[in-house]
Amino acid sequence: MDELNEQRQQRIKKLDQLRQAGVAPYGSRFEVKDRVGQLIMLHSEKTKDVLEQEKIPCTIAGRVVALRRFGKAGFAVLQDGSDRLQVYLKKDLLSEQAYIVTEQLDLGDWIGITGVLFRTKTNEFTVEVHQLTFLSKALRPLPEKWHGLTDVETRYRQRYVDLIANPQVHQIFASRSRIIAGIRAFLIERGFLEVETPMMHPIPGGAAAKPFVTHHNALGVDLYLRIAPELYLKRLIVGGFPRVFEINRNFRNEGISTIHNPEFTMLEFYVSYADYDDLIQLTEEIISTLAQQILGNTVITYQGKEIVLTPPWRRWSYHQAICEVNSLDPSVLRDRNTVLAAARRLHVPVDSDASLFNIVNEIFEKTVEPNLQQPTFITDYPIDISPLARRKDSDPTLTDRFELYIAGREIANAFSELNDPLDQRERFEGQAAQRKAGDEEAHHVDEDFLRALEFGMPPTAGEGIGIDRLIMLFTDQASIRDVVLFPQLRPEK
Repeated sequence: MDELNEQRQQRIKKLDQLRQAGVAPYGSRFEVKDRVGQLIMLHSEKTKDVLEQEKIPCTIAGRVVALRRFGKAGFAVLQDGSDRLQVYLKKDLLSEQAYIVTEQLDLGDWIGITGVLFRTKTNEFTVEVHQLTFLSKALRPLPEKWHGLTDVETRYRQRYVDLIANPQVHQIFASRSRIIAGIRAFLIERGFLEVETPMMHPIPGGAAAKPFVTHHNALGVDLYLRIAPELYLKRLIVGGFPRVFEINRNFRNEGISTIHNPEFTMLEFYVSYADYDDLIQLTEEIISTLAQQILGNTVITYQGKEIVLTPPWRRWSYHQAICEVNSLDPSVLRDRNTVLAAARRLHVPVDSDASLFNIVNEIFEKTVEPNLQQPTFITDYPIDISPLARRKDSDPTLTDRFELYIAGREIANAFSELNDPLDQRERFEGQAAQRKAGDEEAHHVDEDFLRALEFGMPPTAGEGIGIDRLIMLFTDQASIRDVVLFPQLRPEK
């Protein structure tokens, strides 16, 4: 029998012994009157004499994460969320049944206790336990060296163990919750309506990505998991909602990396009567406000580098950025053969049959993006890679679009929306031709969306912000897997 099974069997024996003593090893309700973090905040600075005078009662619950026995007494450490507090277990202070419980305790068990706060001889802030209730028996031991668990595979696959072993992980996901709540409050205060749109689409659209496919038995049709809510949110603009947003889950059947997870969270919002310049200012305000609220500063450190989120941020046109970073003449980007030669000279791998605009975009992604450490709005994207954006009045080959980059990665994508249904149909048909030529990420022709546009959509600006990447930035995490509770992994062997 291996060690894990042996320990599990020993714990099952203890579970039986608890039952024989009349103790329910999987209890029901326990009234928690105090939280460990609150007790620490309110009373941990008080001296031993003050605690003895005040005799502060408390009732807490948590998981046993440390245990020391000696004679008829012992100490345990309870973990409540990310907070921990020592408790003192003494036979003379407990009922007979409660003391039997202390003898059957293992690391990982859940208990509830009532007692008073005091300081030990070594001056450690502690609860003297007067009543003990057993709540749940852990049949599996915590992993070896769990208190410093660093094995990436275990941390991501068994997030529940990661949360037990690494209290700082609790803080990351608490910050995630506060960031999302802050985004929601920011937009609602500015007159946005939060909406929900379908997660299963008859036609994938709203972004260039390969979708996941499922089948609806009752309807007898294939459906696609949402790659973006954009086309549904714009239908709502047509319907007369002037400001809408959705915090949504998107699914894209693409590779996994430190900044890509097949299932991820996005914020998308749309503003009638606005353009992308309005969204530049709104984006600066959202992110800098969140930084001040969550981190207390608009100057933050990410992976050892200082990032200044104080507005205004740099604006840099797409073609200008490529030419300046790579010392290229703008004319190079207008001819496929010259740009292909430039890509090879710059050691940018591209398919020999790739289109002019795809080659240019590969050069941008490989040579410009990594240099965009400070917040930068890249503007004026070509129409060929922006099928849903409005043409620039000054140059119809470009669009009123920006992407925001921070720390070398895309954080947001926004544009003045295309509201001309005839232009939109022409672009959809161009995308359909690309699909026919083998581009699995190109858009389909969405006839219902075109019909909606024909009812008239006012001038509108729309934006998507990658919430997972924003949380990576605010919590100083290098991998998206560290800010997603249950990241996608290969099946366990």
